[in-house]
Amino acid sequence: MRYEKGRKDASRQRIMDVATERFRSDGIAASGIAGIMGEAGLTNGAFYPHFSSKAALVRESVAAALEVQAMQIQAVLAAGGLSMAIDTYLSAEHRDNPGKGCASAALLPEIAREPVETRQVYAEHLLKLVRLVAAELTPDARDPEAVAFGVFATLIGTLELSRAVNGTELSDRILEAGAAAAKALLQPREDDKPEERKPS
Repeated sequence: MRYEKGRKDASRQRIMDVATERFRSDGIAASGIAGIMGEAGLTNGAFYPHFSSKAALVRESVAAALEVQAMQIQAVLAAGGLSMAIDTYLSAEHRDNPGKGCASAALLPEIAREPVETRQVYAEHLLKLVRLVAAELTPDARDPEAVAFGVFATLIGTLELSRAVNGTELSDRILEAGAAAAKALLQPREDDKPEERKPS
């Protein structure tokens, strides 16, 4: 039976939506095609007209999640700048909802084991996120992208640690410490500040 293009596109998007959330909440290895298709309300046989393999689904799902994250970061930056973005990322709400949160914090160890094509797609989207943050830094920052990478590494590591001990008092302390550390990275270093000219 043949279906119109709109119905096929809708089915594909439904698979993507379910997979993107399942991968982040349960992990890539623990999320089988059968479970994803069942949650999407489709049969296993309906998978392959849309995706050539699970690896292809992972690659597209990660890319889609990072595209959404880029839009979310842009909106938060526009509303309240980098400080608000850090507080939003390291919030209890984000910690407690991995299925709808940062794909990096949820999936990095598994992405590192994916085929090189997936890692390349991830690298391209990560660089886009880093450049969004770098563009918000003060003009006198010596290497804005390096600072932004440091901020992202701090945020992602903090979120992963806080989730590992979630349900304990330590989790909230980790979020607070990570937010302070990330904000400290935004401050210009002494050797980045322009030298004051002495009067001649």
